[in-house]
Amino acid sequence: MRNKEITIFRAIFIFSALWNLIGAIFGYFNTTYTFQGFFGRELTDPLYYSIYQGAWGTTLVYFIGYSLVAYNPLKHTGIVIVGGIGKVGFAISLLKFYLSDLAGPIVFIVIIGDFIFALFFLYYFVRLYQTKQPIC
Repeated sequence: MRNKEITIFRAIFIFSALWNLIGAIFGYFNTTYTFQGFFGRELTDPLYYSIYQGAWGTTLVYFIGYSLVAYNPLKHTGIVIVGGIGKVGFAISLLKFYLSDLAGPIVFIVIIGDFIFALFFLYYFVRLYQTKQPIC
């Protein structure tokens, strides 16, 4: 893979890290407000609060992971595999919540963003394969 292409992938992973940091700031550090915005109801149950905040804590971990990948995109492919699966899974879950009338249209910001990043990650793996770079 050429240096220019590696630089582009670094930028993609920096943006992905920032995308996750922004989500984590809202979801983890302002849990009740974010839940209200996504689902249109109050988050009063302490168990649900902990579970929902923990899900956003995972998003904070993704920020750390994508930051590592941005540092060396050719080395940390396993993080991208796990992160990509997480992005697609989270987007599908939010879409199911929306289609079941459990979530409002604001979730499309996350759905569309995560699917876009998943497509970039897929392209990243295609380029790794085409340039015969080791994966994992």
